[in-house]
Amino acid sequence: MFRLSISSAAAAALFTICALASPAAAQADDESAAWRDVATERDRARIRGWRRAWIEALGEARQANAAEVNAAGALLQPDAGLSNPSPPPGRYRCRTIKLGSQSNSNLNWVAYPWFTCRIARDGDLLSFTRSGGSQRPVGHIYPAGTRRMIFLGSLQLGDEGRVLRYGADADRDMAGIVERVSERRWRLVFPRPTFESIVDVIELVPAG
Repeated sequence: MFRLSISSAAAAALFTICALASPAAAQADDESAAWRDVATERDRARIRGWRRAWIEALGEARQANAAEVNAAGALLQPDAGLSNPSPPPGRYRCRTIKLGSQSNSNLNWVAYPWFTCRIARDGDLLSFTRSGGSQRPVGHIYPAGTRRMIFLGSLQLGDEGRVLRYGADADRDMAGIVERVSERRWRLVFPRPTFESIVDVIELVPAG
């Protein structure tokens, strides 16, 4: 009888704790799932397959330039993402690294020079924009758990003045994963972009 009363009390306490915690947990789940409501099926598949794409791309990049891959350290390690992934709003120094190739005509390792990009607050979300360049990712960053966020946007080309709405052109849609890899270093990873490489990695370092 005594054991039964303890079990009942424990169960009641557990139920109470769960009941109190459930609204916050539900809100967190809703926030983490919000990007899925926006993303196209193609982009949800690209995000799901990020690891397979990364391993394939990293293998090709190592064959092309193992020294540079090793020198990049955590930036190119698939599981290097840390907690608190949200990059603070502000101006950043950014560079793009292309890993692997979709065809024999492209290089398996390409590292571009640094450029300026910006993280800004846009309502409840963050936005990412690149300043200058012929290929400029533009879009929003959504919560997606404690170690990563999801970027959904489009590719702005050349001298285009207007940003193409996400979902309007599948070839220009972009879906990526935002992670923090050190105290003041983030990455935006695009698995299986439409053009050229198997994985694109944009490194972000605060400019100030």
